[in-house]
Amino acid sequence: MRTSTLLPTIFFTLLVTACTAQSGNVVDTRTLQAELAKGGIQLVDVRTPQEWSTGRIEGAQHIDWFRDDFKTEAAKLDKTKPVRLYCASGGRSEEARAVLRELGFKDVKDLDGGIQAWRKAGAPITR
Repeated sequence: MRTSTLLPTIFFTLLVTACTAQSGNVVDTRTLQAELAKGGIQLVDVRTPQEWSTGRIEGAQHIDWFRDDFKTEAAKLDKTKPVRLYCASGGRSEEARAVLRELGFKDVKDLDGGIQAWRKAGAPITR
């Protein structure tokens, strides 16, 4: 294989691999609703207190991503149970997922699109 075609092939392979790996780290609204209905999921809202007060997903615990004690509070979750995280749109929950994995949690995923996607899907919000 010539060098001119080798680099694009390697890049494409890495891109596909990264996207495939990433897709296993998130759940969509429908999947999260099914998991919550089944039970056994630890649901964590990582938004700020102001965001939390505007409405949340029923059963969620609140651990603010921006608090200095985020790791300490997250470490109190049960490592043997699945954890699902959400924020406003998915950015903070993605970062929080990485931290929980560093803390030894195995089954951690975040809601794709965050609570914005949840609301857009017409899923219930509690206050």
